[in-house]
Amino acid sequence: MTMNKLSAECIGNYVSKNGNVVFRYKVTGSAEAMSAYEEAQGEYYTVDDATGNVLWFTTRFAGDKATLVVTDAGKIYADMSEFHKQASLAKQFGGNLGQELAKVAASKLTGKPIEEPVVEKQTA
Repeated sequence: MTMNKLSAECIGNYVSKNGNVVFRYKVTGSAEAMSAYEEAQGEYYTVDDATGNVLWFTTRFAGDKATLVVTDAGKIYADMSEFHKQASLAKQFGGNLGQELAKVAASKLTGKPIEEPVVEKQTA
């Protein structure tokens, strides 16, 4: 089974006429992967007229940066395996350790720093 992998970067979101939040991703990849993506998308293949970016739309946020997979069967999905691994670790250990693992994983997966709690300085 061959799978084509592409990079996707979240470039915004909007609320559809049905009231769903839809996330827009800019898709990039090798010529072969982009061709497989275009074929799999069919009539839903979209290129932004203003930027020339190839787009992917989903109601499920896949992170600020994601990997898309196009299967031989023409299915497109975001590879969420790293999120699932980290969630499993946090659940396995639970408690304070699980919470700290979850914080570190969230920081790593989103590329955003862990926010430290604000501690007031004691004056002597």
